[in-house]
Amino acid sequence: VQLVESGGGLVQPGRSLRLSCAASGFTFSSSLMSWYRQAPGKERELVAAITNTRGTTNYADSVKGRFTIYRDNAKNTVYLQMNSLKPEDTAIYYCHTYLTVVGFTYDYWGQGTQVTVSS
Repeated sequence: VQLVESGGGLVQPGRSLRLSCAASGFTFSSSLMSWYRQAPGKERELVAAITNTRGTTNYADSVKGRFTIYRDNAKNTVYLQMNSLKPEDTAIYYCHTYLTVVGFTYDYWGQGTQVTVSS
């Protein structure tokens, strides 16, 4: 299983960024995909998640209305469109999935991509 994030960077408040997570090594279309973030000195938190089939989404309250998670099963890629960025969105963003094999659940993480929101 491999998850490779891209798209992070330095951006001014109010601007937008789109993160991408390219997945391989598992059946992407069958897997729930999520984005987490971790700011300095804080615990990692769930930002957004999207289910495998219906594409049902779920968001942290802090990003509702600003962030959109979506997936392209043909490209094995999940995206996080981030609009109206705020300084408090500054964090390392991680792509995540999990697989259940014979009753055991295995978590997989990407290497993370830094997002810095600053003027």
